[in-house]
Amino acid sequence: MSMTHFLPTLTRRERASRKAMLLAPPLALVAAIVLNLGLYMLMGRDPVAVVHALLLEPFLSWSSFSEVLLKTGPLLLIAQGLAIGFRAKVFNIGAEGQFILGAIFASAIPIWFPQATGAWIWPAMLLIGAIGGALWAGITAFWRVRLNANEILVSLMLSLVAAQLLYYLLLGPWKDPNGFNFPQSVMFQYDAMVPTLFPGTRVNVSLLIALALSLAAWVFMQRSFMGYKLQVGGLAPRAAGYAGFSEGGAIWLSLLIGGFAAGLAGAAEVAGPLGQLQRSISTGYGYSAIIVAYLGGLHPLGIVVSSLVMAAISIGGDNAMVSADLPIAAVRVFQGSLLLAYLIAVAFVRYRLEWPHATVRSPS
Repeated sequence: MSMTHFLPTLTRRERASRKAMLLAPPLALVAAIVLNLGLYMLMGRDPVAVVHALLLEPFLSWSSFSEVLLKTGPLLLIAQGLAIGFRAKVFNIGAEGQFILGAIFASAIPIWFPQATGAWIWPAMLLIGAIGGALWAGITAFWRVRLNANEILVSLMLSLVAAQLLYYLLLGPWKDPNGFNFPQSVMFQYDAMVPTLFPGTRVNVSLLIALALSLAAWVFMQRSFMGYKLQVGGLAPRAAGYAGFSEGGAIWLSLLIGGFAAGLAGAAEVAGPLGQLQRSISTGYGYSAIIVAYLGGLHPLGIVVSSLVMAAISIGGDNAMVSADLPIAAVRVFQGSLLLAYLIAVAFVRYRLEWPHATVRSPS
């Protein structure tokens, strides 16, 4: 008898426990902490100092927590847009490129019209940035629907193209002539800046926009017929086809929503904490938002919580690099292991292990 006959198999449960699904994210967080503490000890770092800097310091002062809220905004925006597509089984991995295009489109107004004034400027920047992200995602949708190209590869490769476009602009036509040869644009005027929410912090109105769009995402996915069609298309594509739901329409809508949200986040970044278009605008928000979306269970309310957690880990990672001498790679490993632990936990919520029954032969 081969060894495979003694190995367990995964069998899908008839119904996943709601309680277990709610417990999966915190259990994954605990598992990731324990796993990474062992890694930090092997690296010769003080685990107590790392845990304090990584997980506690972001919440111990208002200045640190305000930075957590600042990072929560773009993560929340991008993750909500991606989650809609993921639930429809449309995997947009190029949110980083759409984020960059949103920043580029939004920056066109203050760069081309540096003397313009009026309260209309920053709202127009956010709108144009969101459109830019949607247009960039539309390229992926076209290739997927018309040419049956894999949206994962196309969207990912387009992120590299977006980065090169950003570098070209900042080293060429949009370079600040008085910027001491740094790859950056001119500083934006006051009316091109998103208003702050709390005096003395960098938290701005984009956080409220992200929360409002999270509510809109919940209504769209849970209460609208269009959202229902997207979910049916993802869970049961054959049933969706029999019902007359358009697969191409679902792909276009999913990618455009994801690109719109990512572009809006990029526009809010240059019109908010940065105040200019910089080469460092590409900070990995688009990739981190994938972890946020899945850690939140692809549910709009869960994503609000997971975006706050991931933002805190990001700020805590910066603290740990300074106070605990932790390399940036270790922070990336923590984020990746958190996603891996969550996926394993969800797998055991949806599936169960079945061991083969031993057969007893009767004596002849």
